[in-house]
Amino acid sequence: MTAIETLPNRIEPSGWTLSADRQEILDHADRFARKELHPLQQRMDDEEWWPPQVMPRLGEMGFLGVTAPGELGGADSDLFASGLIAQALGRWNHAVSLSYVAHENLCLNNILRNGNDDVRARFVPGLCAGTAIGALGLTEPGAGSDALGSMRTTARRDGDDYILNGTKLYITNGPVADLVLVYAKTAPERGAKGISAFVVEAGTPGFSVAQKLDKMGFRGSTTAELVFDDCRVPAANMVGVENEGVAVVMSGLDLERIVVAMINLGMAERAFDLALDYARTREQFGRRIGDFQMIQAKLAEMYVTVETMRSFCYRVLEQANGMEHDQGGRGDIHKLTAAAILYAAEGCSRVMNEAVQIFGGAGYMRETEINRLYRASKLLEIGAGTTEIRKLIISGELLKD
Repeated sequence: MTAIETLPNRIEPSGWTLSADRQEILDHADRFARKELHPLQQRMDDEEWWPPQVMPRLGEMGFLGVTAPGELGGADSDLFASGLIAQALGRWNHAVSLSYVAHENLCLNNILRNGNDDVRARFVPGLCAGTAIGALGLTEPGAGSDALGSMRTTARRDGDDYILNGTKLYITNGPVADLVLVYAKTAPERGAKGISAFVVEAGTPGFSVAQKLDKMGFRGSTTAELVFDDCRVPAANMVGVENEGVAVVMSGLDLERIVVAMINLGMAERAFDLALDYARTREQFGRRIGDFQMIQAKLAEMYVTVETMRSFCYRVLEQANGMEHDQGGRGDIHKLTAAAILYAAEGCSRVMNEAVQIFGGAGYMRETEINRLYRASKLLEIGAGTTEIRKLIISGELLKD
């Protein structure tokens, strides 16, 4: 039986804890990540190196195309399974987990949910196999939190093609992507209501990686600035309907937020385990530091944070699992996914801060694993909508009449 076949079809809800089938998915991904991905993390961080074997290996394991149908090379499973995989990868190699989410959720799943049969048939199988790496092109130099309203990238119809011009910034997987799901304004005069989505393949004339960006954390998950200079893209590569790309964006963002929250969970679990082990083994004043009450208090608070993160994330992931195509960007699910990533990101940062404090001077050393986790955690309060944007979403939904 292949790894893909071991991922079950949509499983009945089991509350805020995992069913036996879901626990097996998490354990299966955890064993793989610990054995094959954990040994790669230091080189990835030191050199900003992306291991070329990783994405095909994830495909072989059945971890890509989790929500895709079997006829397209997918696992015929669900978003919950994808979130559990992100959690497990986050424990053992957070950089791979971030690139996984950009590929699996932001690119592959968006194409799957919004593309027509032809687009899905041409692009989804390669993404499922990991022979093609995907990315999402939304953020721009002048369009971050206001990604839609301030977007300046344009796509002008020219016969059977669109001509794209513009720049995308902070694009995860950008330097290694084989295809990018790009948002551009096809009717600039309509503002955010004139946006469309396109699949742009690497090697397309006019499409280039302007620079690979040097980051504080998640360094092994490569990031780039992308430039489109009279880039001619076939009209057949449009994802969804012309000028209705906002629906594609908003549906994807709610799913992105809860899956990214699962990266926070995995990272916090790992940081807590590292700190607990250090408290048990590190000795000062003739005693292990875990015997001191101040360290015990830190461990207790970290434990409570991780446990509540897990319960909340699983609850929201379950609700997002049943989200219909047109439900994103509003209502309860919009509020809950923003709340989940807000709580998970802030909780993860608290756990990281206390873990480094427990490690003391060793935690401040760049080559230690806890230091890599600490440096990476800040991004998760910024990406997928900043902490401030998340609070605006929550309060906006609460205050609606």
